[in-house]
Amino acid sequence: MSQITLQAVDHRREYLPIVRRIRLRALRRAQWLRHLWEKNAWAGEQGMAISHAEIDHILGDPGVAASEEKVFYEALKKENKQIHEADCEVAQDPRWAHLCGQFGLSEYESDLLSLALAAEILPNLRRVYGYLNDDTAACHPNVHLASCLFDWLPGHGIRADSLLIKWRLAAPTGDESPWSPLSPWKGDSIIAHWLLTGNPLDHVQSLPIEYCYRNRVQAKPCLYPELRDEILQFLDRVGKTNKLPALIEFSGLPGSGKRTLASQICADLERDLLVVDCWELAGFEAGAAIDAIIRAIRASMLTGAAVYWHGAEALDEKIWRKIKPHAALSFATSANPIQSGVEQGNAIHRAYGVPFLSRSKRVEAWRHLTKREEIPEAVNEWTLTPVEIKRIVPLAFLGGATVNEACRNLLHRESSELFASLPCPYTWSDIVLQAAVKRQLEELEAQAKLRCSVYEDWGFGKLCPLGKGISALFAGPSGTGKTMAAQVLTRSLERELYRVDLSAVVNKYIGETEKRLKKVFDDCERSGVVLFFDEADALFGNRTQVKDAHDRFANIEVDYLLQRMEQFNGVAILATNRKNDVDTAFLRRLRFIVDFVPPGFEERLALWKKALPETAPDGEIILDAIDWSLLADKLPMTGADIKNAAIGAAFLAKSAGIRIRMGHVIYAARREMAKQGITLRSSDWQELEAFDAKP
Repeated sequence: MSQITLQAVDHRREYLPIVRRIRLRALRRAQWLRHLWEKNAWAGEQGMAISHAEIDHILGDPGVAASEEKVFYEALKKENKQIHEADCEVAQDPRWAHLCGQFGLSEYESDLLSLALAAEILPNLRRVYGYLNDDTAACHPNVHLASCLFDWLPGHGIRADSLLIKWRLAAPTGDESPWSPLSPWKGDSIIAHWLLTGNPLDHVQSLPIEYCYRNRVQAKPCLYPELRDEILQFLDRVGKTNKLPALIEFSGLPGSGKRTLASQICADLERDLLVVDCWELAGFEAGAAIDAIIRAIRASMLTGAAVYWHGAEALDEKIWRKIKPHAALSFATSANPIQSGVEQGNAIHRAYGVPFLSRSKRVEAWRHLTKREEIPEAVNEWTLTPVEIKRIVPLAFLGGATVNEACRNLLHRESSELFASLPCPYTWSDIVLQAAVKRQLEELEAQAKLRCSVYEDWGFGKLCPLGKGISALFAGPSGTGKTMAAQVLTRSLERELYRVDLSAVVNKYIGETEKRLKKVFDDCERSGVVLFFDEADALFGNRTQVKDAHDRFANIEVDYLLQRMEQFNGVAILATNRKNDVDTAFLRRLRFIVDFVPPGFEERLALWKKALPETAPDGEIILDAIDWSLLADKLPMTGADIKNAAIGAAFLAKSAGIRIRMGHVIYAARREMAKQGITLRSSDWQELEAFDAKP
């Protein structure tokens, strides 16, 4: 334990009650010893290191020696009166009474502690102790000296499980036999300094501990009033029914305001908060970490503050098991909270999850910090934490676009390699869909835009306790517009589209895939982006019968996805051309299942006209004698095939230096269909070849 230098105080240390008490009892003891030494001198044995008279005194009847000492003390009426007054003064000293009461010290422990602390407060008392020990090499407090000064009853004293050691108030320093009555003891200089100054910060110097005063949080808005009130009610019940310590454990995203919430709860209880950074303590040697934890709890008991264990999971559980005492009220943060109940050390434990901030609370926090009425999209729509909102406040004057970009960088800086942003250049006018499919997509868009209003303002969120996200499956053959539909929807929602990179997410090592998927879901649902799983059957495939370990772990991945999709609070789109390979359990959890079918005649006609514009952007006519109806009627192509054929025809015409003709289109279409393995009837090709299919 690090030592501190005792600073000067306004009053003289000699008049501190425990020091005065020790001085008076030491003076009385010194008079008795001088009386004995004078008796030795009368025997003419001054030259002997150990006199005959002294040996006779030691080996004589103990009762006679004790009676002689008692008679000697009774004759010191003035000294006895002063000692009685000093004892009363110590008993009435508020700090000393608080110290002994808080830690449940016995009378003997209190006596020894006062003897040890007096030497820390007034160092020259050590010479007095050497004098009283009759040994210049023993200038230290010890159990034997305490028993002599305070008239302890025979057989009583300090045990190995003493609270003095448990609370690091004082401890024996003898290496060979620490429990010998003559073994040196040392009081904690921090406790000595507290007795002099009452300063609570001195208990935690040189440690990763911060003392937070209650008045510093009173001006901050409470972002979780319902949770705060629930915890206060719980603490009130605990306080009324028993005197056990209470431990409140918070779980939630980093920066979600757990510490501020704990401070606000403490402020309502008229307590300060002592914050311990367990992540930094994790770098300490185990003994030093335990010592620091004890000191933190001790400081909280002396100051009445609650303790906040930030990142409690960072410390080895073996360390926590060795910590028997608890603060009267403590808070802890943990990624995986344990079950509520009575824990080791008889502390009443209760775990609470800190939820995402509602939109109204995010807006309240933004306005409190910026004093601005304009609300950026990221604050209004994304599930930002209080710390993230605070970090973007300095950018408020630069406008909403800058704030949104900063938030995006905050949320995705650790997971950007797991997904890629897809451009969204298309609008509803660019996509050709069957009427039924378009209606479903428009309904999906409406729900995505209005979900906050319906869930929060109208209160329908209680019907979706697990997750309030919107998920859809786009199923159909390749080239039928699934990806384009996702791009159109995303642009209409004024969001970004992130496609999951399956090669980066799927990992051969057990548990890694689930970890990466968790990161993808967590980051994307908070930032308001649309999450796009292309070739979704690769991840969301049917579970198989377990034949070996590979099957079991593959099924675990699917089970995790089932659970995470149900809890997802964002917008997710799954695309597949193998709908039957998707596990049926996923289908129940999807809000929309949209079947994209190959386009019919009307859709193909519209697709050909969109793919082959009449003029170039500069107004140049680039088409020549295209029979749209014939193309739509005779070529059963998907939208992607039509797009590729149009591009191929354009290159053929450009290389020939002429406009795009029907022959260019048919040649490019035939090549595209051959890639897909599509064949036409001979009569259909004959009709098309009338247009000179080879340009």
